[in-house]
Amino acid sequence: MSLCVYGISRLRFSDIGGMAEVDEQRVFIKFCVRLGKTGSETFEMLKQAFGDSCMSRSRTFEWFGRFKNGRTSTANDDRSGRPSTATTPSKAEQVRAAVNQDRRRTIHDLCAEVGIGYGSCQRILTEQLNMHRNVAKFVPRVLTQDQKDSRAAICQELKETVINDPTLLLNVITGDESIVYAYDPETNLQSSQWKSPGTPRPKKARMQTSKLKTMLICFFDQEWIVHREFVPPGMKVNADFYCDVLRRLRENVRRKRPQKCRNQNLIIHHDNAPARVQGYCRKI
Repeated sequence: MSLCVYGISRLRFSDIGGMAEVDEQRVFIKFCVRLGKTGSETFEMLKQAFGDSCMSRSRTFEWFGRFKNGRTSTANDDRSGRPSTATTPSKAEQVRAAVNQDRRRTIHDLCAEVGIGYGSCQRILTEQLNMHRNVAKFVPRVLTQDQKDSRAAICQELKETVINDPTLLLNVITGDESIVYAYDPETNLQSSQWKSPGTPRPKKARMQTSKLKTMLICFFDQEWIVHREFVPPGMKVNADFYCDVLRRLRENVRRKRPQKCRNQNLIIHHDNAPARVQGYCRKI
C-alpha cells in the first residue's frame, strides 16, 4: 500500500502537475490495475489524486475492466459516427425535382420543402447534383422560337443576297443613336501609373457620371460618317423629328456621296427602329 501511495504521490505532484484530463486518469487506472488493486481502491485513490475533476465511479469501473481484460490503449475507440439521413439518393432526387420546378429557389426554400438542413442541401446541390447558382446574363431581347426562326431565315436570305450581289453592302447607310455624357469618369486602368517601392500610392478624387447628357444620332457607311447631329435639349424624339433628320441626311448624301445618290440604290438600315417610325419615315 505504501508503494502504491508513493507512486500516486509522485504521479500527481511530479508528472501530472495538477492536470485532470481524461486520458491521464485512464493512465492512472491502468497503473492501478498493474499494481493489482481492486476497482473500489482504484476509484478512491483516483478521487484522492484528481479531486472534483475525477471521472465517475461507473466510468472508472468500465475502464478498470477493459485494462484488466488486456486492453493497452487509453485512447477512445474509433467510431463511424451517426449515419447520414439527409444526403441520401432519395433526398437528392427530391432536391433535383424541386429545383427543376423553379430554378430560382434559394437553399432556404429547398430546405423547407425537402425537410433537410442547410449544409446537407448545399452538399447535395454542389457535390451530388453538380449544380452552381449563376446570375442570368443580359441579352438584347428574349425571343420566342418563331421569332428566332424568322431572324434565322432573314439572315440566310441576306447572306444569299450579298453572295449574288457583292456591291450590296456598299449602298447601305446605317443609323443609330447613343447617349453622350459631358464627361466620363476616369477608369482605374486609365488612372494607374508606375511607382517605385518608396513612393506613395497615387490618389484621385471620386467622380460620378455626368448629369449632363444628350443623344447623338449618327449615320455612316463603309467609307465614313455621312451625317451626325445632337438632339437639342428638351426635344421629343418621335416620327416627325426623324423625318426632319432624314431630310438633312438626304442633303448630306447628295453632297458627300453623289455617286450613290445618282444610282438610287441606297438602303437605309436603322438599328432597332420601331415599326410605326419606319412606316412614317418611308415616305421620305
